Amino acid sequence: MPSFLLLEAICIFLFSRVPPSLPLQEVQVSRETIGKIAVASKMMWCSAAVDVLFLLDGSHSIGKGSFERSKHFAITVCDALDISPERVRVGAFQFGSTPHLEFPLDAFPTQQEVKAKIKRMVFKGGHTETGLALKYLLGRGFPGGRNGSVPQLLIVVTDGKSQGHVALPAKQLKERGVTLFAVGVRFPRWEELHTLASEPTEQHVLSAEQTEDATNGLLSTLSSSGLCSTAAPDCRVEAHPCERKTLETVRELADNALCWRGSRWADAVLALRCPFYSWKRVLLTHPATCYRTTCPGPCDSQPCQNGGTCIPEGLGRYHCLCPLAFRGEANCAPKLSLECRIDLLFLLDSSAGTTLEGFLRAKTFVKRFLQAVLSEDSRARVGVAGYSRELVVVVPVGEYQDVPDLVRSLDSLVFSGGPTLTGSALQQAAERGFGSATRTGQDRPRRVVVLLTESHSQDEVAGPARRARARELLLLGVGSEAVRAELEEVTGSPKLVLVYAEAQDLFNQIPELQGKLCSRPLPGCQAQSLDLVFLLDASASVGPENFTQMQSFVRSCALQFDVNPDVTQVGLVVYGSQVQTAFGLDAHLTRAAVLRAVSQAPYLGGVGSAGTALLHIHDKVMTVQRGARPGVPKAVVMLTGGRGAEDAAVPAQKLRNNGISVLVVGVGPVLREALRRLAGPRDSLIHAAAYSDLQYHRDMLIQWICGEAKRPVNLCKPSPCMNEGTCVLRNGSYHCACRGGWEGPHCENRVLRGDAPKAHSSHQEPAGGQQPHPTQ
Repeated sequence: MPSFLLLEAICIFLFSRVPPSLPLQEVQVSRETIGKIAVASKMMWCSAAVDVLFLLDGSHSIGKGSFERSKHFAITVCDALDISPERVRVGAFQFGSTPHLEFPLDAFPTQQEVKAKIKRMVFKGGHTETGLALKYLLGRGFPGGRNGSVPQLLIVVTDGKSQGHVALPAKQLKERGVTLFAVGVRFPRWEELHTLASEPTEQHVLSAEQTEDATNGLLSTLSSSGLCSTAAPDCRVEAHPCERKTLETVRELADNALCWRGSRWADAVLALRCPFYSWKRVLLTHPATCYRTTCPGPCDSQPCQNGGTCIPEGLGRYHCLCPLAFRGEANCAPKLSLECRIDLLFLLDSSAGTTLEGFLRAKTFVKRFLQAVLSEDSRARVGVAGYSRELVVVVPVGEYQDVPDLVRSLDSLVFSGGPTLTGSALQQAAERGFGSATRTGQDRPRRVVVLLTESHSQDEVAGPARRARARELLLLGVGSEAVRAELEEVTGSPKLVLVYAEAQDLFNQIPELQGKLCSRPLPGCQAQSLDLVFLLDASASVGPENFTQMQSFVRSCALQFDVNPDVTQVGLVVYGSQVQTAFGLDAHLTRAAVLRAVSQAPYLGGVGSAGTALLHIHDKVMTVQRGARPGVPKAVVMLTGGRGAEDAAVPAQKLRNNGISVLVVGVGPVLREALRRLAGPRDSLIHAAAYSDLQYHRDMLIQWICGEAKRPVNLCKPSPCMNEGTCVLRNGSYHCACRGGWEGPHCENRVLRGDAPKAHSSHQEPAGGQQPHPTQ
């Protein structure tokens, strides 16, 4: 081959391997808002009658990896769909050179079956014939659909590089009433996606590379048309600035260099100076508007007191990084209690004078108060009402015994606006706020009304308040400084009024309000924060009957702790023929749920290895990823007959070296030497002669756990930093030094950024003076 032809071939090969573009779609908001968008995507639900058809690009230009991401996006969308023959029907096509029906809309009646079928779809390859697939649907309609009697949604997931025309068939489908979403993958052409999408295109063009963001965008658009809704009434769709970015590879003149050209008129090679080009990547941004749903986050109300930092942890959950003096306490404040016998009605001002912001602040205060002071054993019965023109009892007193259910029920209390008629509300609260019970004297609990308002009443309050107090109601007032005098008139005493100047001051009033209701403290160490894992020997050496007795013993121990995400978390691991996490630390939020889960723990049989089980706890249970809380004492209680414990001494010491206490409860007539070695330097060992005798050692076990819960804690043991981040102690707190490519409070977020520009070798112009182009 002539040298200049060889040079041309080499240049074409080198530059055809340069990726033509790397698109990104980013919502330009804070990281906190991005987290709220991700959480909200899991709080939306679509139950209206609708036919949803996925049209997935399975061509070679997509590639197998992007096809798998397309499937993942489709499955995530299905998580929000109420799939049934009467409501949402789902079908799927895959297209390449030709369209292929994966399954019609009437094939699978449940969400689980649809997701399983999408997961099994196989990448087929071929050309990108998007237009052909659209024409197929024009001719045959939605297979298995309801013939347009319900809304029709077509979700096209593609790179936008169709080898045919798409504008006309897309237009014709939209004219027939089909709503088209265009979702880009890999390196899409945004122009083609806009051509495919319904109007307004800003709400119908998405990127599957960010699955949660794209799912939120799609469901937000459907929510505006009434096809979907959010679980929480305070969620709202908002417009956010966003950018669609493309990393383009462009050619620029670098210099001139000596090159050789053949001549068609003479058998010779000429030496000339030819232009020398280099390739450079340029980031191009296209501003746009993205519509996303966000819901109030758990940290919006600033629940962490005394300088603590609130770290959101997904759907409605958070944890506080507390200063050293408040370490281990819920919300960086001592755990409160409401153990007195009391009927309590919260009365929230929902009038226009208080404003929506003030109303939401008061509702959040009530939620935080209930979470802080109520437990499963509380004898207090709670109700909630709102008022403006009329009193509306949303939660009757005593209707909910489960605290999480009670807190969730407050979401049904909505802002109404209207006049501020506090006097009328007090009168109605006294008459019907506590139901129709007629108990009197010692048989009736103390009845309390807590009034929350930031607005002066437009009717007279003194008379209704006086008559309410005459009915033996205790009136407490919580409000802004502006209404202090009116609240004193309502309650009859300045000592029964709590006022605040700023929003955060309101949440600091929680201990004060609890103190005015009743102040009996919790016994023992129930109020002490603790991450506690029980490890049960479920091997054949124990047997199913003895395993059942161990379960009963663990349940009796769990009853002694205040199980909730702010105080004690409980996990359970069993080992025998394998090691299995029966439930993790953050799996169950109440004591009742833990008790049920302990009863359901499986007996495994087989030969057990206690050492393997302890390593499993170290690596896969006592970690931030699995619910362990930084700065909270941690303990493992191991119950075993002793067999299979020969390999456990080193793993147990590994746990202790990492700040996790280990107590061994050995059962059997003779205490095995292997268990004595497990006890460690502080002799953390309890010996029961038989499984039936475990009950007699419960108080000793609880005493040991309480002692461990009060020991000093190293915030970096175990390390709260994920993805090989390094925990660094600093000023009574800690921070995670993340390695390259990771960020976030615990190094949990991967840094998304384009590849750095690559250095490319220079080349010389081939014969004919033309330069090769990157493959498009």
